[in-house]
This record gives sequence, structure tokens and C-alpha cells, in this order.
Amino acid sequence: MGVIQKQGIQNTIVTFIGILIGFVNIIIIQPRFLTPEEIGLTRMLFSFSSMVAVFLPLGIGNATVKFFPIYKDRAQKHHGYFGFMLIFPIVGFIITTSLLYIFREFFVSQYIKESKLFTDFFNYVIPLSFIIGLLTVLNIYCNSLFKTTFPLLLNDVVTRIFIMIVISIYYLKWISIDEFVTFFVCVFALQLLILIFYILYIDKPSLRINTKVLKTKSMTEIFNYAFLLSFAGIAATGLKLLDGIILGKFKPLFQVGIYSIVSFIPMIIEAPLNSLEKITNTKISDALATKNMDSIKEIYFRSSRYLLLIGGLFFLGINVNINSLLTFLPPEFSSGGNVVLILSLGSLINVAAGSNQSIIFSSDSYKFGAFMLILLVIIAFGLNMFLIPIYGQEGAALSTALGALIYCLIRYVFILKTYKLQPFNVKTIAVLLLIAACFFLNKLLPTLDKPVLDILFHSAVIGGSYIIAVYFLKIVPEFHHFIPGHKKE
Repeated sequence: MGVIQKQGIQNTIVTFIGILIGFVNIIIIQPRFLTPEEIGLTRMLFSFSSMVAVFLPLGIGNATVKFFPIYKDRAQKHHGYFGFMLIFPIVGFIITTSLLYIFREFFVSQYIKESKLFTDFFNYVIPLSFIIGLLTVLNIYCNSLFKTTFPLLLNDVVTRIFIMIVISIYYLKWISIDEFVTFFVCVFALQLLILIFYILYIDKPSLRINTKVLKTKSMTEIFNYAFLLSFAGIAATGLKLLDGIILGKFKPLFQVGIYSIVSFIPMIIEAPLNSLEKITNTKISDALATKNMDSIKEIYFRSSRYLLLIGGLFFLGINVNINSLLTFLPPEFSSGGNVVLILSLGSLINVAAGSNQSIIFSSDSYKFGAFMLILLVIIAFGLNMFLIPIYGQEGAALSTALGALIYCLIRYVFILKTYKLQPFNVKTIAVLLLIAACFFLNKLLPTLDKPVLDILFHSAVIGGSYIIAVYFLKIVPEFHHFIPGHKKE
């Protein structure tokens, strides 16, 4: 796992720098520099545009992960695969833009009552969705070249810094809200331009398509795969964004703003999974192409164990301190504790599943994965439509967590039956019991008057107990030799 370890470590470092910047932006800057309604506006614009953007690539992103290794040949400029790949988002943009214009009044009517500010800027969805869709395709292309760190740095660090700058300029009243939204969109446009220049620099791809070579693999198979996986992409994105989008339909826009802030906190739990998948997706695809099941087994088992272990520590760090953390936000955010706990449980379930999604969508079982996702987004839509009117923000969080549970269970059972692989053992149970024990141990600890001291105290006691228990239970003995003074057994 040399390449995976190296880029995995680099990606994890970049991801956590991005999380730190995101924390400053979302937890400190935005609640103080923007009203909850303005926060809700940016969340709705990004979420709605991201949903539309999933249509743009027409599935070519997933097809690139699966089929690009066949055509990969830098000396031959990959036979023009880059130019072939770009055809899809261009065609997708024409189709989605036409549909947005046709159904614009319908979409606006769904939000005009509770989220009028969003409808005032609805036209910005068109350029933003195109930018996000093209960014998705180009990021996957970089991943397929095993160049994952710079695109991640650009997305998680550089873009977030520019967004903070735009928000600060708006707070200082140097620009109007119309200019603020324009600059918000331009930040993502700048990210796209930088990524294009990066690809031209490292890969020097060709737009001239070598149809003769590309046809060595059935074009029908590629088109079918891309078309089917486009629906899977819609479903996967929908599972992540439906809660905020539907919340804006039933509840005032300021509640979407509050939800977007507190729901950012549990995302930290999934950060290691997101950074790891950027490299394991292509490694699993290569392993499946060569029928190297030992490599797949190793990636699956290790990803599940390590991610659950790290995710458990983050889960505890967040939820034992959530009440103190929320005191740093304006008073209207103080009710977000339950939302954070519910979403944290969903995130913990997701990381415990490891890289099993990559295995399904990189294999010949991708059709099952696509139909499974489509079914799940229908279920998630129903859950959100039912639970949000009753429970509001907590209903949105519960819908997301239940969707994660159902999705992970189906993936687990399918891989177990198809490949006879399952990553859980007695150490998995030990980690889950340890997380539960530390969570309830926190209930016995006193609460200090000063929020900062309270966070430091609870983090030290609970985090220290967790790490010490992991060591003595020998959950990951292969890493013990990294501890200074530790002797090999």
C-alpha cells in the first residue's frame, strides 16, 4: 500500500488543514459576519447547484475511474481520453440548462414562501452547477492519474480561504448582496481555472480523440456504464444534500442556515474516509482489472478498521464537547446538539463500512450499486418529506442518519455474498464498546464553568482514556512500533 499510504497521509494532512479552515469559516466567521438567512442562501445555492451538477457529467466521472486505466498511456496522451471525457459535461450542461429554464417557475414556487431570498438568486444556479460539474470530472481525472493532493488542497484549503475573504468583504459593506453572490460563484470559477492549468501542466492531455484506440473497448459498454452511473451519482449526492434542500421548502431560510452550520461539525468524522477514497477508488479499480483479490481484501479490511478507530475518536471529541462548542456560536445555534449527535452516528456508520462502496462501483456489480442508490434516494426523499415537517432540523438529521444506515447495510451484505469478504471481527466490537463506554464515562465528569477549560478537560480525559484503551486492547498492534521506547514482541 505504498502509494495509498503516501498519498493517504498527504491527503489526510491537507484534509485536516481544510477542516481547520472550514471550522474557522463556518463556526466562527459565518455566524458572526452573516445572518442565518444569508448563510441559508449560500447553503441552498451550493446544495441545489450541486444536485444539478450531478447531471452534467452524465456518468463520465465513474466511467473514468473504471475505464481510464485501459487507455492510460502518457506517451500517447492517453489517446485523447481527456477530450472524449469533456464531451459529456458539455452535453450535460446543454440538457440541464434547458430543463432549468423550462421548469424554473416550478422550482421557484417550491421555495418562494419560506426561502424567498434563494429564489431571488435562483439564476445563479446555472453557472454554479456547470462549474461544480466540471470540477467533479476534472478532480476524478486527476485522481486517475494518482495526483490527488493538489486538487484536494485547492478544494479544501484555497477555495475556503477565498470564500472567507469574500464573506469578510461583504461584512465590511464594501459590496452589496448581489455582488457577494457573484463573487461567491466566482471563487469556484477560479478554482476551476487553476485546476485546468494544473492538468495542462502535469499531464499535457490532448483534445484530439483517437477513436480507433478508444473503440478497442466497446463504446456501448462505456456509454451504458456512464449513463447508469449518472443516476447513481444523482442518488449519492441526493443522500448528502436532500436534507438541506427539503428543509428550505418546509422551514424558513434562517433554519437552513443554522442547520448548515451545526451539520458541518459531524463532517469531521468522515474526513479520513473522503481523503482515503480519492486514492483507493483507482487502486481498487486497478486491482479488480487484474483480479488481485488479495489487494482488495487488504484495502477493505484495513480501511474499515482504521477509519472506525479514527472516526470513533472524532465522534467522542465532538459529542462530549458539543454543548461547550455551541456556546461559541450566537444564541440561535444553541439547539443544535441533537442534530450533531444524530448526524455523528450516521457518519460513524459510514466510516465503519470502509471502502466497500469503491469495490461495488469499480466492479461488474456497478448496476446493482446504481439501482441500490436510486432506491435509497427515493427512501431518503420520503423520510425527509415525512420527518422534516414534524421534527424540523432534527428530522432532517434523522433522515440522513437512517439513509446512511440502510445504505451501509446493503453494501455490507452484497459484498459478503458476492466476494465472501467482510471486514468486521472481535476488534470491531471492542472499538464500538469502547466508544460507548467513553461516551457514558463523559456523563460522570463535572462540567466546568469556562467553555474552553471544559473542552480541554473533557477532551483530555475521554481522548486519553480512548487512546490508552486502544493500546492495551491491541486494536492496531502493527502501529505500536512507532511509539518511542516500544519494544517488538
